[in-house]
Amino acid sequence: MQDNVNELARDLLTHVRSLRDAGILSVARSKSSFDGDFSDPSRGDGNADGAATAPARISASARTREDSAAQLSAIERELVGCELCRLSRGRQQIVFGTGNPDARILFVGEGPGKDEDESGKPFVGPAGQLLTDIIEKGMKIPRDEVYICNVVKCRPPGNRNPEEDEVASCRPFLQQQMQAVAPEVVIALGKFAAQTILGTTVPITRLRGNWQDYDGIPVMPTFHPAHLLRNPALKRDVWTDIQKVMRHLGMPGV
Repeated sequence: MQDNVNELARDLLTHVRSLRDAGILSVARSKSSFDGDFSDPSRGDGNADGAATAPARISASARTREDSAAQLSAIERELVGCELCRLSRGRQQIVFGTGNPDARILFVGEGPGKDEDESGKPFVGPAGQLLTDIIEKGMKIPRDEVYICNVVKCRPPGNRNPEEDEVASCRPFLQQQMQAVAPEVVIALGKFAAQTILGTTVPITRLRGNWQDYDGIPVMPTFHPAHLLRNPALKRDVWTDIQKVMRHLGMPGV
């Protein structure tokens, strides 16, 4: 019996070391009866807003802010000098992401513009100021308490739309960022973010305002702030979408 126990312990240690070497620093736990149930009794698969009820997030004891920060730093180091697509030829800086590495909310945009390419930070131009207003004036939380990144990490020339192969080159890095942050909700800003995350070609006009799912994480697609600058009347629609996120998270003010 003792030999069997020792063998099992050795196998478990080997497995844990292999996970660590692969960069996996935490493991999700299954939901217990003490985690609470926020679903609408009238729906078996979601809450009152129609959001899929996500599996319990990793406990604080198993996953810390430092774990998330370390994983994000490792991903960012992997991107140094990246030349996987043509966008690398014209960039000034790789725009990785900023914010709380253990954020409850992850915003994903399309790609850097001129201001972001110069600063190395996402959403710092006019569209970024509008996003900051949505977060701080609307949601009533500091911008640095959310995490913000883009689908592509280098500026497309002339701020054109990223092409399919460029999105494909960056998609694995975005997916790793999402896994590292492990947010409670992802807000996909615009067509490219929503379609890339969800793996769909459904137009943003049909996706926005409707809860989606990515690997057990509720996703709320909405319009990109830059689109709102050109179409101010759509701000009301975006605020409706943001309020759905706030209700899902139990935030005050809705």
